[in-house]
Amino acid sequence: MIEIINLCKSFGNKKVLDNLNLTIHSGEKTVIIGRSGCGKSVLLKHIIGLINPDSGQVIIDGVDITHVRIRQLNEIRKQFGMLFQGAALFDSLSVGENVGFMLLEHTDVSKDVIRERVRKCLALVGLKDVENLKPAELSGGMKKRVGLARAICFRPKIVLYDEPTTGVDPIMGDIINDLIRELSDKLEVTSVAVTHDMKSAYKIADKIAMLYEGKIIALGTPDEIKNSDNPIVKQFISADAIGPMTDAAGIKELMDKKWREDARR
Repeated sequence: MIEIINLCKSFGNKKVLDNLNLTIHSGEKTVIIGRSGCGKSVLLKHIIGLINPDSGQVIIDGVDITHVRIRQLNEIRKQFGMLFQGAALFDSLSVGENVGFMLLEHTDVSKDVIRERVRKCLALVGLKDVENLKPAELSGGMKKRVGLARAICFRPKIVLYDEPTTGVDPIMGDIINDLIRELSDKLEVTSVAVTHDMKSAYKIADKIAMLYEGKIIALGTPDEIKNSDNPIVKQFISADAIGPMTDAAGIKELMDKKWREDARR
């Protein structure tokens, strides 16, 4: 289980996370939505321990990773796989070496066993006989799928996805959404994705959390989010450009109006 408690992070004068709270249960597929630049990727980096918070806790299976030594943190990180926004493949390595990188670097497993594991992981994402290719020889969609194969090759308990459908066409994006859901169920891992693509969010998620002004302002199933009466959520999921979403004062006015209406009921 992942527990995020009162998490705060600022960069200079900009407060990105503001006493953020979120619980993600083991085996759950959680998607964090929000506008570009709202702090989704920053939150993801806190979950894997790449950024230290100003205050608050990130608890992974009972261990607060904000207060552990680097050696213990590195051991905890081995429980994670991550699909980066741009796939982040090593250009100088082959596809096979990219996928098997964690096994090559952190285990004594034989190269034959690694090759077989790599082959199976690539097969799971629909790729065959590409082990000897270099990343430069792959399409954008293939790079994403190789990145996904690498994310699962070390058999993680938790997989993080940073904008998994960014940079690919809609058809390939749909394929990647299906793969994420299928692999999450088949491998019984906890999945956390960040995206501003609602089609992707609805397809992947068991739960959707909306991040706005440093806090989670809504959390629910895809149907609950679709039917939310929160004006910020409604505007975001409908991609409504009419109205002051970039205007904090305007949004506050909408929220105050909603709260007044709720108070009268």
